[in-house]
Amino acid sequence: MNVVLAAIHPLRSPQAVPLANAFLKAYLATDEGLAGRAHVELCDFYLPLDPAAAAEEILALAPDAVGFSLYLWNREVAARVAAILRQEYPGTVIFAGGPEATADPEGVLVGSPYDLLILGEGEIPFLDLLGRVCAGNSLRGAAGTAWIEGGRLVSGPQRPVRLLDTIPSPLLAGTIDPRRYDGFLWQLSRGCDFSCDYCFDSRGERGVRRFSLERIDAELDFLVRHDILQVFVLDSTFNMDAKRAKTMLRMIRRRAPHIHFHFEVRSEFIDREMARLFAEITCSLQIGLQSADPAVLKGIRRHFDPHDFRGRIAQLNETGAVFGFDLIYGLPGDSFEGFARSLDFALGLYPNHLDVFPLAVLPGTPLALRARESGLDHLCRPPYTLTCSPTFPAADMARAATLVVACDLFYTRGRAVAWFNGVVEALRMPPSEFLGAFAEWLAGQPVVVGAESRLTDGEIWQLQREFLRSVFATRRAVKLLPLALDLVDYHYHFSAALLVPSPELPTDSALARMDLLGRPFVLSPSARLARFSYEIIDILEAGEVDLREFSACFEPVGSAAAIYPRGGEVYTESLMEPHFLLLEGLDGAVPAGVLADRLGVPAEEAASLLEFAFAEGIVTL
Repeated sequence: MNVVLAAIHPLRSPQAVPLANAFLKAYLATDEGLAGRAHVELCDFYLPLDPAAAAEEILALAPDAVGFSLYLWNREVAARVAAILRQEYPGTVIFAGGPEATADPEGVLVGSPYDLLILGEGEIPFLDLLGRVCAGNSLRGAAGTAWIEGGRLVSGPQRPVRLLDTIPSPLLAGTIDPRRYDGFLWQLSRGCDFSCDYCFDSRGERGVRRFSLERIDAELDFLVRHDILQVFVLDSTFNMDAKRAKTMLRMIRRRAPHIHFHFEVRSEFIDREMARLFAEITCSLQIGLQSADPAVLKGIRRHFDPHDFRGRIAQLNETGAVFGFDLIYGLPGDSFEGFARSLDFALGLYPNHLDVFPLAVLPGTPLALRARESGLDHLCRPPYTLTCSPTFPAADMARAATLVVACDLFYTRGRAVAWFNGVVEALRMPPSEFLGAFAEWLAGQPVVVGAESRLTDGEIWQLQREFLRSVFATRRAVKLLPLALDLVDYHYHFSAALLVPSPELPTDSALARMDLLGRPFVLSPSARLARFSYEIIDILEAGEVDLREFSACFEPVGSAAAIYPRGGEVYTESLMEPHFLLLEGLDGAVPAGVLADRLGVPAEEAASLLEFAFAEGIVTL
């Protein structure tokens, strides 16, 4: 029997990994009889998707059964693919599972081509279903499934796996090859101890079940040996068990410092030791703030203590750990003004990035059950977003969406964390007001409107500079503009230098034998040359810059610098003007000595500069 498990991803990305389907395939090995009779093939598709082409690819595998993983982004297109399969191969068993199937089984099944749905965790129902198909028995009644009978939904209780280690590891069993993907999803647990009204994670099985540390240790070893560079950890409260989390972080620090891990964490379980451990590995943290209004959060069964939250985040900032926040606008009882205050609170804590979303009233959640009585008007089909509420009218939802685009463009994609708060404080504007002004200004840039997602880092940098010129003039703070632009420019070049691998460095013996002045050098792709209004070293030594105080103490004497990566860090070398011009003029064709002579740089001085620049990776051949 041939079984195809199809995953339709929202886009090609490091997170586009069919892990749920891989778990089903791995679990098949626990039944020797079925494992010998059923062959499971994993298929990956990406949006936008041609349903006919996808169906043709699936049919080429001659499937006896086809399963789809349903999420809000692929529910409708998966149904179209399944409908083509049903028409072309009427006898094929077609089923679906995943969050959408579990949350809204009747809505998914009615009028659809699916024979049945798997509800909740799929391993046990999947084996039961395959056993019935192999035996030629009725599909109805399989464990943890739902179907339509007599015009109504019939379903059995969900069947989660109690001991997670009884599921063979997709990694260790060879069910999935992580090298096929740009990153990997690493599941450490299932379930959630919290019951937020807008979330689906806690529906069904309460509490958290975790894979053993022994299994996790073996999987970590596998990830290291197979050169995986980016891992998204699937554990909605990774740090709730602090002892276990710290043990894992030490494992990663010792064996996988080169892998970038993404964690979801709760702020209330962060302490100084944990913050330090996060800072000592390559990782980023996602923290679900959602709102900074305790009353709004209480209405969705979340507790929030602003003072405690600030203190926990301060520990992350003190250690240099990288983190971001989730925010939701449109929560019950919230308003545009309240959302703006939440945005101000969040940005004031120096997050590396913000992910901000409109409220989605997901089927099957407590929020969806009381949506009508609460006046929450929302889309009835994916993505289920709120359109308006008694406190958040449609016009304000649109205003919030515009503010979110401005925040994403200027702050997150513009990598503004290091200088943003200093700039808005100098302008005496709350962050939300500043971003609102940017949104209005952006609307007047015809080249940008509608093309925000396609802007390059360099184009965003130029937009930041142009807007700052405008807003500093409007706020009568033109004297502070040169310093603000220095900060923007420096951190743009700093980030750009990090993104390009540094060149291979010459050995000391090779340097000693080389005629540096006779070679045609060129600036390394990873190195940046930049000019500044103030002495850049003074700016860097000042730490967190207060624009008004710094401008009162220092004169804009001008400076130039090379900014370049080495050994995982970025260095800044202040340059005299002739040295800057020499490095700037290197073109890979004219010998460096010839250029130095044209600029009046003495040969010995030029050779010394080139020796340093070549050894540091600023220039290359």
